[in-house]
Amino acid sequence: MEEPAPIRTATLWAALATGLLSMLLLGDGMAVNLLVVAVPATLAVYVAGRRAGRRPRAWSLVWGAGGLALLVVPSVRAAEWPSFLAVVTALAAGSLALHGGRTWPAVLLGPVGVFTALVTGPAWAWQGLRERAGGDRSKVGPALRSLAVAAGLLLVFGVLFAQADAAFADLLGALVPDVSTEDGPWRVLLLMLGLVGTLAAARTAAAPTRWDRVQVPAARARGRVEWALPLVGLIVLFAAFNAVQLAVLFGGYDAVLAETGLTYAQYARQGFWQLLTATLLTLAVIVVALRWAPRTRSSDRTLVRAVLGTLCALALVVVASAVRRMDMYVEAYGLTRLRISVVAMELWLGLVIVLIMAAGVWGARLLPRAVAVSALAGVLAFGFVSPDELIAERNVERYETTGRFDLEYARGLSADAVPVLDRLEEPMRSCALRDIAAELDEERDTPWYATSWGEAEARRILGERPVASEVSEPASGPTCGEPEWEPEPLVR
Repeated sequence: MEEPAPIRTATLWAALATGLLSMLLLGDGMAVNLLVVAVPATLAVYVAGRRAGRRPRAWSLVWGAGGLALLVVPSVRAAEWPSFLAVVTALAAGSLALHGGRTWPAVLLGPVGVFTALVTGPAWAWQGLRERAGGDRSKVGPALRSLAVAAGLLLVFGVLFAQADAAFADLLGALVPDVSTEDGPWRVLLLMLGLVGTLAAARTAAAPTRWDRVQVPAARARGRVEWALPLVGLIVLFAAFNAVQLAVLFGGYDAVLAETGLTYAQYARQGFWQLLTATLLTLAVIVVALRWAPRTRSSDRTLVRAVLGTLCALALVVVASAVRRMDMYVEAYGLTRLRISVVAMELWLGLVIVLIMAAGVWGARLLPRAVAVSALAGVLAFGFVSPDELIAERNVERYETTGRFDLEYARGLSADAVPVLDRLEEPMRSCALRDIAAELDEERDTPWYATSWGEAEARRILGERPVASEVSEPASGPTCGEPEWEPEPLVR
């Protein structure tokens, strides 16, 4: 591992600002405050990289911009689960921006380099502080006294001005976070996480681990028969399965259901998880086959492309069949978070297969980064389309068509679903929105920087059309107490 250049003063100040902002802003939740905290952290990383002589490259800018875009998701959506996924993916994108990986080891092992810097980063900063003090503590004292005096002046005059003018007091109360002694340990932890995390990122930018230099040992190439025969047998099996799927698609499901004795929903559920597993195993088979495939001669390379290309094409049909099975299941039982998540996963796996096919034609040099970009873009799109709103939309449409509605599940959705659930007629509307409205009412004191656009829009709608305080039971359909019809728990 390379030794980093000495830390700059600007990096230290930016890391301190990140820690303080984390302590003040992140304790109330995640929204636009994530972007506010990310600004000084990004500045610290940039200054450290420039001090080490590194210039931002095109792909580093792609990863960095993608990571910042992912941090926008919590400020737009109220649902915590896509926001958590977006934040985790943003951290992975940040590690790629710091390391600039091009190979599979660099893409997969990038976060490891950042984790190791959690120890070396603070030590690097402390060494920089000692060098600036020159071993003389008298140089550190004036800086600390200056900070203490500045904080004292701001506190005293801020209190005086707030007491002198009510409008200024309201403005100050909206801008300054309310930090109580009860959550002091949590705030201190956020301070340390922001400070240490920023120093780790800056340390990585100054001296990143060169994962691109990691050499993966080449596997011994197998003979044509030993390599190709199992795959040809697998292709024949895939082709037979896909032929049956096409026959069922064009011949209708009635005959198949009558012959198997399964219901429409049972037939859909029976196949989806197996097909998802088959897609994952197909990708594993392709990876292993590429390591064993002989490619010394032109005829060998042609055979590899033909066999694996055929397998990939048939795997795409399996992906389409799996998505169709889940669509059938949703028609019977409604849409849930698990179902929309696994469908999104299946679609992304299909995209990965397409990228592998493209790499077989134009070369695999960009394949690791292309797969990483597809994952980043998929998580970003998943967050912005508002999964909870899509779930509510699909289930409301199903209720309007069939009269069946999983009321219990609708109540557990986030504020993102309020615009769709607001379309229901009373008393079903108030039944569905009652718990969401109560949760929003409990969080009404959440600061603006920790409030998402989805929550603000839900409060606006519920403010214009409040939920009825006393909800009478619907004349027909599910009641406010229990849903009329319960989805199968295995795929909930």
